[in-house]
Amino acid sequence: MADQLTYRQHARAVLALGLPLVGSHLAQFGIHMTDTIMLGWHNVDELAAVVLAGAYWFTIFIFGAGFGIALMPIVAAAATSGDEVEVRRTTRMALWLSVLFGALVMPLILLAEPILLSIGQNPTIAKLSGTYLQIAGWSIFPALGVMVIKSFLAALERTQVVLWTTVAGVGLNAVINYALIFGHWGAPELGLRGAAYASISVNVFTFLLLCFYAAWAEPQHELFKRLWRPDWAGFSRVFRLGLPIGLTNLAEIGLFSAAAILMGWLGTNELAAHGIAIQIASVTFMVHLGLSNAATIRAGQAYGKRDEAALRRGGLVAIGMSGLFSVVTMAVFFAFPEQLTGLFIDPADPRRPDIIPVAAALLLFAAFFQLADGGQVMILGLLRGVQDTKVPMYMAAFSYWAVAMPASYLLGFTFGFGANGVWAGLVIGLAVAAVFMAFRFWGRSVRIGG
Repeated sequence: MADQLTYRQHARAVLALGLPLVGSHLAQFGIHMTDTIMLGWHNVDELAAVVLAGAYWFTIFIFGAGFGIALMPIVAAAATSGDEVEVRRTTRMALWLSVLFGALVMPLILLAEPILLSIGQNPTIAKLSGTYLQIAGWSIFPALGVMVIKSFLAALERTQVVLWTTVAGVGLNAVINYALIFGHWGAPELGLRGAAYASISVNVFTFLLLCFYAAWAEPQHELFKRLWRPDWAGFSRVFRLGLPIGLTNLAEIGLFSAAAILMGWLGTNELAAHGIAIQIASVTFMVHLGLSNAATIRAGQAYGKRDEAALRRGGLVAIGMSGLFSVVTMAVFFAFPEQLTGLFIDPADPRRPDIIPVAAALLLFAAFFQLADGGQVMILGLLRGVQDTKVPMYMAAFSYWAVAMPASYLLGFTFGFGANGVWAGLVIGLAVAAVFMAFRFWGRSVRIGG
């Protein structure tokens, strides 16, 4: 089928899908920030424990989320080609896989305290983290379910509901946190445990709301009718596509965790500066991630129609939009490094003069980091759209662990560039990933049916 859309029309289509998804990712980030701020007001040890527990839980979650992410290109392609049976069977099996994954990893979550102690974490913080995860850890089931239903709805271009449901979750999380952490409105003051109850409540609420909406808005798919019946062909398809996505996610999150360890070796101020720069870069990365999700859907639609011209033109537009946003954020990071990083430290803090210059320098590296990371996540989204996930997984693992991590260590420690060297290594590795994946997409994957 010949592509009938202009570049401008492709851009409008990407924005129509992508902006609500960007907003959804930012809102999800807002939930995390709400937890951090409120617990910081209540107790610093509890704040540290939830940060540690959150990182531990998220590492497990992002692996299992691969099955939900895999659903997006499958549903987009099937819906475009009119295959409603494929939409239904793969969505159900993605839910199955999410439940099975949750059951497999729950022991790791419930045994978080001894595991954290075994890797040298502070005993007090490890105990508090374990207490939090005894409650909040169960949210792995609804959270993975949310990922599946969000992917289903986004692939059918119902991204507005994904945004507003997440925004509603932010509000509910803030209300429950305020009541249960501090004991307001007659509620008991539960502190850390209050935040845990808020976490599981918000995930259950979001999952149920999305399920009700999916059943109401897409009744022809009958998603929840005879949900207990297995479909092993659909199960296998989601598993084969989703496992490499989950492993790719795990490789990336592991890279940034390892980078934080390297920064900790350099010193407390360097680690604090790293945390500030990562927070700022994470906010802008949400834009790239939302646009990448939109690119996955658009590529999946072109794949379903076997429309190579649409895939090529849409891919160029998506990459161009990500690059343009990177240029804008680079300009902001270069122009206001001290002002941006200074927002994260109390002016009266005696360590501020030591941390801000380091964080400001890292933000300059974060400018190039945006260009490399935005490029690789955008092309990764296009590859997922054409259901090419296995080879990109190997490319990502090589770029992150055979290039980025050794480069970070060599530049940071062997050659003595410190924090700047660690970040330079990350930029190099992400840039290599972007180049490899670009060759993969433009050289092979874009050739539908080839």
